[in-house]
Parts: sequence; C-alpha cells; structure tokens
Amino acid sequence: MKKNNLISNTSLKFSFFVIAMVLAILPAFSQLEIEVGVDKKEWYEQPWAWVAGAAVFILLLAAILRGGRKR
Repeated sequence: MKKNNLISNTSLKFSFFVIAMVLAILPAFSQLEIEVGVDKKEWYEQPWAWVAGAAVFILLLAAILRGGRKR
C-alpha cells in the first residue's frame, strides 16, 4: 500500500510542477508582439518585378526575331 501512495504522491507533485511551469510561461507568451503586414505589396506591385519581366520579354523577343534570319 505504501508503494501506491508513493506513486500517487509523485504523480501529484509532477502534476503540480507541470501546472506551475505552464502558469510561469504564460506571461512570456503574452509579451509577444505580432506585427501584421498591412503595407505588404504583392509581387506584381513591386517595380523590380516589372523591370525583370520587361528584360525577359525583350530577351525572348530578340531571340525569336533573330532566329528567323538566315546567316
């Protein structure tokens, strides 16, 4: 009977320890700052995307037009 009492006493202490740790960690989670990116632009709203797209288009156009010529 003493062994069962020891096991239940140990599990009770462990349960209180876990509850105490959870309660100790909660204030740390409440300190987190979450920033919402309201000003975030889509990729097609970025100027570099248009420049890169135009460069690729010009290169493809030049390759297609040049490929039709006979040497």
